Amino acid sequence: MSTSAADLKEALFWEREKDAVRCQLCPHSCLIKDGKVGICRVRQNVGGALKAISYGLVSSMHLDPLEKKPLFHFRPGEPVLSFGGLSCNLRCQHCQNFTIAQVGLDRGLSQYVPPEEVPDMCLRANSNGVAWTYNEPTIWYEYLLESSRLCKERGLFTVSVTNGFIQEEPLRSLKGVIDAMNIDVKGFTEDFYGEVCKGRLAPVLRACEVAREVGIHVELTYLIIPGKNDRQQEIADFCQWVRDRMGTQTPVHFSRFHPDFKMEDVPPTPRSTMELALNEGKGHGLDYVYVGNMATERGENTYCPKCGSLLVRRTGFSAEVLGVKDRACSKCGRVTDIIW
Repeated sequence: MSTSAADLKEALFWEREKDAVRCQLCPHSCLIKDGKVGICRVRQNVGGALKAISYGLVSSMHLDPLEKKPLFHFRPGEPVLSFGGLSCNLRCQHCQNFTIAQVGLDRGLSQYVPPEEVPDMCLRANSNGVAWTYNEPTIWYEYLLESSRLCKERGLFTVSVTNGFIQEEPLRSLKGVIDAMNIDVKGFTEDFYGEVCKGRLAPVLRACEVAREVGIHVELTYLIIPGKNDRQQEIADFCQWVRDRMGTQTPVHFSRFHPDFKMEDVPPTPRSTMELALNEGKGHGLDYVYVGNMATERGENTYCPKCGSLLVRRTGFSAEVLGVKDRACSKCGRVTDIIW
């Protein structure tokens, strides 16, 4: 792939500001001087124009179950061809994919895949859709947008696993382009976001609400880190926000922390804390609360909110649909909150 300025993909959502450019893709709103990159490391001012210098550079590609994203209420049991790029717009100290997400543009870690090849690659892999994941898809915006549109034209579904740190206009532009999102709400205080992630909470919460508003299927993940975001009140506040702003039918995945990256000295989340989070979710009236990254008998199954019947049994990343007939609970007839 040529790296000349003429061949670089021009970025979307930016404007000139004196002798620099202002990126308007994510809430950092980086002011970038000529030759420099934004916090994401992959959007660069080249001669007074903002360029998406990681466009088409794929670092990772795997056929994964949708349950791994995790997406439990979107086409249960289906595999999806998943693509990752490079870098991120946050600096999470606990990043589990830091080898690709906490690096700059390293072409040795990636290969160029034209967007027009993505639909055929999905079909050859027997995948009915594409997932943007592993690092932060937001900073890959132009590639995600074009590739996803091409996939939609071929009748494929599109999902994004994201930190939700995106401005409202670019997010709204994904209406009809992205079908489902798993959004990480990494904690529920601004202090946590500032200290641990080098970001802000408020734009993430707004992104969750906007994604739901424009018709994107949204599931939420909250990774519980001991001593960082595990206070009962913080978890309760999160559950109340989900109930009040996202709706009780929104799936919530509480995920168990395992030491990684710059938090290797932090212990795994105790089972008791995971059970506390599960109980808080249910106590706040949420219909679908899951616990992940730990073995449980019921924590990843889907039950009917009306009669309690088992709808989908999950073991590891496999899903077995049991109590569903014509997209409704086979016992009480309640329509499931699942996209089949």
